Formats: sequence, structure tokens, C-alpha cells
Amino acid sequence: MLGEASPWSLPGAAAVVALLWLCAWTLQWSWWTPRRLERALRAQGLRGTRYRLFIGDVAENGRLNGEAASRPLPLGSHDIVPRVIPFFCNVLKEHGKLSFIWTGPKPMVIITDPDLAREVLSNKSGNFGKQTTAGISKFVIGGVVTYEGEKWAKHRRILNPAFHQEKLKRMLPVFSACCTEMITRWKNSITSEGLSELDVRDEFQNLTGDVISRTAFGSSFQEGRRIFQLQEEQAKRVLQAFQRIFLPGYWYLPIKNNRRIREIDQEIRTILRGIIVKRDKAIRNGETSIDDLLGLLVESNMRESNEREYVGMSIEDMIEECKLFYSAGSETTSVLLTWALILLSMHPEWQQRAREEVLHHFGRTTPDHDGLSRLKIVTMILHEVLRLYPPVVFLQRRTHKETELGGIKYPKGAHFTLPVLFIQHDPSIWGQDASEFNPERFANGVSKATKFQAAFLPFAWGPRVCIGQSFAMLEAKMALATILRSFSFELSPSYTHAPCTVLTLQPQHGAQIKLKKLY
Repeated sequence: MLGEASPWSLPGAAAVVALLWLCAWTLQWSWWTPRRLERALRAQGLRGTRYRLFIGDVAENGRLNGEAASRPLPLGSHDIVPRVIPFFCNVLKEHGKLSFIWTGPKPMVIITDPDLAREVLSNKSGNFGKQTTAGISKFVIGGVVTYEGEKWAKHRRILNPAFHQEKLKRMLPVFSACCTEMITRWKNSITSEGLSELDVRDEFQNLTGDVISRTAFGSSFQEGRRIFQLQEEQAKRVLQAFQRIFLPGYWYLPIKNNRRIREIDQEIRTILRGIIVKRDKAIRNGETSIDDLLGLLVESNMRESNEREYVGMSIEDMIEECKLFYSAGSETTSVLLTWALILLSMHPEWQQRAREEVLHHFGRTTPDHDGLSRLKIVTMILHEVLRLYPPVVFLQRRTHKETELGGIKYPKGAHFTLPVLFIQHDPSIWGQDASEFNPERFANGVSKATKFQAAFLPFAWGPRVCIGQSFAMLEAKMALATILRSFSFELSPSYTHAPCTVLTLQPQHGAQIKLKKLY
């Protein structure tokens, strides 16, 4: 009847209002806000790329990475920045060392000045924080590295005792046993001519996986190995997802890869929950604690809970920290050792100097903590490898509130990226030989290698410096010392020098090394 309301008019009107709201939100997110931020940055003298609707510079970055990946470097060249981060190189050349790019609809300011980097990383103002870990990233990056404020301080306080030097000394026999098992495998692969060829990238991934499984979980080693295998698969699947088109919410679509990522996460959590609850119960029942990372974490958490009621870690918090033990504890060291053997193969004179130092201190005896701490040449080499080939090539931060940095005002939520690889290859910081392998620059330690405090960043810098830095360096020294006194090595003819970023900085086509048995 004329004048009566149609039965579908109210839901229809609601749908129209919802559609209009969604359109307005999309325009605000994808156009008005990016353009407003771009005008504010350019008005203060910053230069950068022009915003492209929705995708920003994602497509161009991907295109240049693809082109670079098809062109290997000459053997012996360490001028790797244009190959590893070609898009950033182009932006910095065209727009200057303080410029901005677009990750989707968000501008990201590139910080290459080490003094500005120090201000950001020291965070004395309290204005800078970590980038929010959201979407699919949370499946590979979690724990203390992602937290802010009091939660970060609490977790760091609980974790610190597990990484004290005295605790690490007690883990040295595990490091040694894992290295010895690897060396035995390598010796068994030697031919009658005394030679063998291996892809050491795979070897070191297995080594560091064994080390972290045993040092983290002790008697639960086999369950630890299963977690390591699952996290390896998880990292590969997350990388596949990142390589898809930039689309908000893509990670939540119920496609096969996304479903498998969630299944893996659930399995990891189930295994870890069982191990943690069992260990917690054993310690509370008065059983002798084991000096593995989990035991130290549980004990430290109990002390924190007793001293500060209700402020210890929850089971879920502890699961996140155990996952971090794996992703950070194994990957960083395996990448460091891989590049160390590649570079020592390219520079045999340094390989020989390091071998002579190892034999001088240890002969054929098992390396101990005091001896490893006196390996000056080996330490110089590892630092130079970390400078030229840092495992993580970017550090990222954002502002908690409106902030002035270097005379420029940034709004709350502004994003910054510190290209570690670029900073550590910058001739204005490291000299004209910045892209050459020269461990002598670290002869007087890291602090004297350059006049800038925040120019050497493989483990970050400031209050959020990597808590596992000493663990990684001690493990790397043990492994390198064990290898040097057992083998000499050189690059295989099948090796292609092609550094690229796959979550961490990796040799694109593997690290094929020819070994020669020394004894």
C-alpha cells in the first residue's frame, strides 16, 4: 500500500550507511591520510618517492629485487648493497640520505646518519618504539623483541639471568659436543684424496638448531628438534605470504598456505606448553634445576612472581620467549658462520692467521671459555663479517607521539627504517675501504673502529640491544675454532656469489665449500 514502509528498507538503509562508511574509511586510509603526511614531510624539506595508491613502493621494490637477483656479483666483491637493497640505493641516490618511501599507504623515513640512528635507538626521550607486529608477522616474530614499556622491561628483567656470562660458560660443553658431532660427519664425508664438498649453509642451520634445542630444553631435546623443524617450515611459508600482492587482510584469507601457518603455530604451542608445564611442576616439587635456557627462565620467572606478586610471565608469554630462542638463537649464528666460511675462503691469508691463533691457544685440546675470549683475530674476523654481511639488514622504529628528530617534526605513528647494511658500508663512516674485507679495523675493538657510536648495528644498539649477542658470539667462536684446526677450505667452483635477503641475509644459491682434512 502506498506510504507503507517496505519490509527491506531498514536493512537496506543500514547496508547503504555501512557501505558509505567503508568507502570513507578506505579513502581516508588509502588517499587522504597519505597525501596529508606527504605534504607535511615535503614542507619540512624532506624528499622522497611519490605515493602510489594502495601499493606505495611495494611493486617497484619487488621489481628491482627481482632484477638484482638475476645478476650475481664477481667473486671476492663485498660491494653488496646495490644487489641486496637496490630500491633503497636508488632512493638514497636520488633523494638524499634522509628521505622517505612508501610501504603501502604509510610513509617510512630512511635514517642513515649514525648520530640520528643513535638518538632513535637510545630512545632517551621515550618517544620511539618498535614497529607493531601484526598479521602474519606475529607467527615468526614475537616475545621480548616486540614488546614495549613495562611489559618489555619485565620480560627483559626475567630473561637477563639466562644470558649472564657464568650461565653461558656452563653451556659451553653443549656447544662443543654439537660442533664435534658436525666435524665427525664432515670427516666421514672426506674422500680418499682427503677432500669433500659441502653446502655449509645447510650444515650450520643443522648445527645451530642442535645447539639451541639442547641449550634451551636439555633433556627434552627431541621435542626441541621437532619445534625447530616446524619453525623452519613456518619461516618459509611466512616468506611466501609476504611475497604476495600487498592487500590488507590477505593474511586472514582461508587459503592453503595461511591455514598451514596456523596449524604449525598450534602444534608448536602445544609442544612448548607441555614442556614448560612439566618443567615448572618439577622445579616447584624441588627437583634439581637444569642449566638450560628453559630451566633458567622458569626459575627467574618464579623469583619475579614471588618478589612482585602477579607480575611474572604467563604460560603464553613463556611460549613466545621459547619460540624466540629458536628464531633468533639459531638463525643469526648460522648466517654469521656461513658468511664467515665464505669470506675466509675468499681471503685465505686471514683463514691462515685465524688457524694459527686457534692452534696457539688450544692445540688439539677442547676450546674453553677463557681461551675463546682471548681469540683476538677470530673476533676481529667475526666482527668484520657482521659488518659486511649483517644477518638483519634493516631495523625499524615508530614514534609514540609527535617527535622532533634532526630538526624535523614527525607525527605520532611515524615510521622509520635504519638500513643497517647501508650504514655499515658507508664510506663516510668506515672509510674508502668500507666495502672491502679488512678485519684490522676492529683491532682495538668495536668502539674504536669508527668515531660514530651507532654505526655497527648487527645486534641493534642501545637498551634494546640483542639479549643473545654473547650467546651467538660464543657459539660462533667455538664452531669456527673447531673447524679451523680440523680443515682448510676454499670456495667450490659451483659457488655463485649472490647475497640476498630471505628474512635474513643469505647466499642465494647456497654456500658450497671444498674441505681439506688437516689431521
